[in-house]
Amino acid sequence: MRASVDRELCASCGVCVEICPDVFELDADEKAQPKVDVVPPEAEDACREAADQCPTEAITIEAD
Repeated sequence: MRASVDRELCASCGVCVEICPDVFELDADEKAQPKVDVVPPEAEDACREAADQCPTEAITIEAD
């Protein structure tokens, strides 16, 4: 699975980083970005939860 973040939609709230720090981080502009190309299997559930909790629906998850 892969995760991506639409920077135009990201509100910089950091909820994704709080829920799934193995996959998401905030960049220098305080916008979320994935820090891995492929989501580790043990982080998939947290990654889905981060996408579900994103208030602006900026996170997209794609299956491999």
